[in-house]
Amino acid sequence: MSPVPVVTIDGPSGSGKGTVSRLVARHAGWHLLDSGALYRLVALAGARAGLGFGDRDAHAALARSMDVTFGTDSGGGERVLLDGRDATDAIRSEDCSRGASRVAAWPGVREALFARQRAFARPPGLVADGRDMGTVVFPEAELKIFLTASAAERALRRHKQLKDKGVSANLATLSREIAERDERDSTRPIAPLEPASDAHIVDSTGSSIDQVVGRVLMLGRERRLWR
Repeated sequence: MSPVPVVTIDGPSGSGKGTVSRLVARHAGWHLLDSGALYRLVALAGARAGLGFGDRDAHAALARSMDVTFGTDSGGGERVLLDGRDATDAIRSEDCSRGASRVAAWPGVREALFARQRAFARPPGLVADGRDMGTVVFPEAELKIFLTASAAERALRRHKQLKDKGVSANLATLSREIAERDERDSTRPIAPLEPASDAHIVDSTGSSIDQVVGRVLMLGRERRLWR
């Protein structure tokens, strides 16, 4: 068991794990790790440096050296800085999402980010959001959640997110891209997307964010992680 309590929330893209993780961390007063953002930042840093996806060693070097700051904006929303520049919106683009899925399969990048992710575990506790948090990065976590939802619902959620941001998107294209990413993430040889053997599987299909957060908070109370 870790000297610092850790809750991991893993799952596929569009399952709602990012929002759920932020709300659980806020309730507990714990730190938050958005591990997916780190991989997105590697992809973004590579694009800004003009790297091609054949430059794996260069991407791994960026993963080790990039200056990343996670914070909140004046309204309490997410704010991410990469080397002092605001990258909040850039890392949520579809291009960056695709890039993150590719660089996350590279052993050099994963190794470079492993220690950085582990370092987020600081008192009073950590909620870690990702795809291999409970299986690889924090296998000793006190509570592991695998959050999922149907592919159709995840595509609808992503479509709504983009529309709310004023970005045009095709639902059929989003559905295909989500299916392709699921396939890449679940079949990659390094840290594939899969629930830990001791994870609680929570299906958010048809559930509200409040319902899902309530379920996770209840599981944490059962382990006396928070009130």
